[in-house]
Amino acid sequence: MRSFTYERAASAQAAAAAVSTQQGAKFLAGGTNLLDLMKLEIETPTHLVDVQDLGLDKVEETAEGGLKIGTFVSNTALSAHPRVRNDYAVLTRAIQAGASGQLRNKATTGGNLLQRTRCSYFYDPNMPCNKRKPGSGCGAIGGYSRQLGVIGISDACIATYPGDMANALSVLDAIVETVKPDGATRSIPIGEFHRLWGDTPQIETTLEHGELITHVTLPKPPGGRHFYRKVRDRASYAFALVSVAAIIHSDGSGRVAFGGVAPRPWRSAEADALLPQGARAVINTAFAEATPRDDNRFKIALAERTLAGILAEARS
Repeated sequence: MRSFTYERAASAQAAAAAVSTQQGAKFLAGGTNLLDLMKLEIETPTHLVDVQDLGLDKVEETAEGGLKIGTFVSNTALSAHPRVRNDYAVLTRAIQAGASGQLRNKATTGGNLLQRTRCSYFYDPNMPCNKRKPGSGCGAIGGYSRQLGVIGISDACIATYPGDMANALSVLDAIVETVKPDGATRSIPIGEFHRLWGDTPQIETTLEHGELITHVTLPKPPGGRHFYRKVRDRASYAFALVSVAAIIHSDGSGRVAFGGVAPRPWRSAEADALLPQGARAVINTAFAEATPRDDNRFKIALAERTLAGILAEARS
């Protein structure tokens, strides 16, 4: 690990300003992903700005009947919150499908959204990777791609976003609240938060430099039955080959988002509208522009079978 300086910010704006004005500075929350990457020298920040003292560790009711979740709320606390368990159960189920209990105790809401891909080529400094070193190429293209993306990818990168929580936030129509270095605030719909890779896969979100996530806001409860299914190579502590977050209503309508297949939770309004017609119709629309490799072509069929299982359970 390379040397770095450290400070604990006194306010959200001060934290944003500190990162924006210092070359190589980054925010530090739970550190469950960042510190691992620093040990491998994949991330090499020169300055860390700790946000744990900002009071952003609460889950609060909103006037509209939703929830306002602080960026420093741990995954464990969020998944166990009574309102989340009762009214936003897909979020509890998604969080508890991820990582281990020890990591969920440290991992934070904001940090979870910002976690970086687990592509093995990104994690191997001996391999070319446009996310790690822009312009160096993508070792995964033409390499082993079983875990990697089938849609929303590009000629520069075929990695996937690895998280579970964001898939649930996608079907809940969450809003990511931020503050900029000048104190201005912004509300970003979750569907616009993560970028597709395009030609700049090293830029993973629509956040500006120094912009800090302060809260995630959920609208009033959507009702329906909530599901989260994660298909992986082993039963725990593994990232998804395919995951499906879904909210299904009694008339068969609902919302669905797919994880493990794209640079962000993959959701299509056109596909949502086809849920009453069954899994095949949804998949044909949601993955119409998929460009899978031989190693990961199975993900599309796996997504269909996983969604079909959810729809069958919803009807029972």
